[in-house]
Amino acid sequence: MSIASQMVNTTEQFIKLFEKNQSALSNGMHPKVNQLRDVALNHFKQTGIPNTKVENYKYTNLQPFFRPEYKQIITKEDISDNSNPNFKCEVPQLDTYQLFTINGRFFQGNTFPKLPDGVIICSFEDFTTKYPEHTEKYYGETAQVNSDAMVALNTMNARDGFVIYIPKGCIIDNPIQVVNLMIDNTDLFVNQRNLIIAENDCQAKVMICDHTVSTQRFAINAVTEVFIGERAVFDIYGLQSQHNMTTQVAGTYITQKTGSNVMVNNLTLHSGIVRNNIYVTLDGEHCETHLYGLYLNDKNQHVDNFTFIDHVKPNCFSSELFKGVLDDYSSGSFTGKIMVRPNAQKTNAFQSNRNLLLTPDAKFNTKPQLEIYADDVKCSHGATVGQMDENALFYLRSRGLSKEEARILLMYAFTYEVIEKIKVEPLKEQIRGLVEKRFRGELDKCESCVVCGQLGHQISCL
Repeated sequence: MSIASQMVNTTEQFIKLFEKNQSALSNGMHPKVNQLRDVALNHFKQTGIPNTKVENYKYTNLQPFFRPEYKQIITKEDISDNSNPNFKCEVPQLDTYQLFTINGRFFQGNTFPKLPDGVIICSFEDFTTKYPEHTEKYYGETAQVNSDAMVALNTMNARDGFVIYIPKGCIIDNPIQVVNLMIDNTDLFVNQRNLIIAENDCQAKVMICDHTVSTQRFAINAVTEVFIGERAVFDIYGLQSQHNMTTQVAGTYITQKTGSNVMVNNLTLHSGIVRNNIYVTLDGEHCETHLYGLYLNDKNQHVDNFTFIDHVKPNCFSSELFKGVLDDYSSGSFTGKIMVRPNAQKTNAFQSNRNLLLTPDAKFNTKPQLEIYADDVKCSHGATVGQMDENALFYLRSRGLSKEEARILLMYAFTYEVIEKIKVEPLKEQIRGLVEKRFRGELDKCESCVVCGQLGHQISCL
């Protein structure tokens, strides 16, 4: 079967699957959620699952990995109610508000007894019915259904995920930790829809940890919409550690308002096929955006980071740094686009992508882009793809280090710049140790939460 025929066939199967489940998906949901399903369906009919013929997916063909025949969880009745993560974070001095999703659905046993007044953490499904005014205002506004085929597919099937709402002026000292667990006894297709709302003058940190518990194939399509109010300060840490049979498309769509400050640090420590879509819109003056990424690949793993920073208003600043280390036959790509609109004068925007290839068989494609329609700006971008510095390696060996220890030290030094951007000290220390273990081959599969190192042996789900 040709690629074109396969694409049409897969698209038709996903459309039939949606039409079969549409009544169950729509039952009890906010009218706006259901209205956008039809809009998304029309867009998906035109696009289908992306392959390399789609410009934005030039280096990642998702067609072979998203299979309509995979099991799909639609409603609460489709899952066991006995799931119990029985999980406790034991990183010294790291105290978090912890919540779980299991196979894309909000774990009903989550409790948050000490949340600050006005903070809401709940399931997406419950949020749409309990807080219809927020759903109407925010849902689907940043992650436009026509922006990406995977957003359209997610919006068609949106039913559950997590919602974090932080009211005006609220300062949350402890991070909010989201642990997304994948566990099943059959191959699973998961659509997860998340919403984060941080209103004016609030401050918070969110850590999102993705990992797999069982060994089945998982195809995950997650979309997280993030709204940052005026003068808010917000940090997001994405931590991916999943087994090689996992395919994940993680879309994060952020809108910032005047004077807000956002930091995103996305760390891919282990996975199979990963596509990270990160879109940031600076829709107010004096916004700051700091975007960082680290990815470590080996075997036949593939990580594709696609970023789009959109400077809409003047006097804003963005800084972007992504680094990767690729071993064995692994591959990866980075596409980073900075858009400066005509009214976005006095923009400062800087982008850098650097990659270290450890073998002749590792491959990487990088495509930094600037699109500027204003004349009073300071913008730059750059990319490098190279091998281990033999002179540095010789120097370290001449100081008594073995070849392997010298290589590990150089790899760790290469990743240091991104790791040091982590503002939560206990998390930073944990990531340092996990990165070193990864380079030593001691973290060759996902078997624990990235942050805590705790294995969910006692999970009973499905």
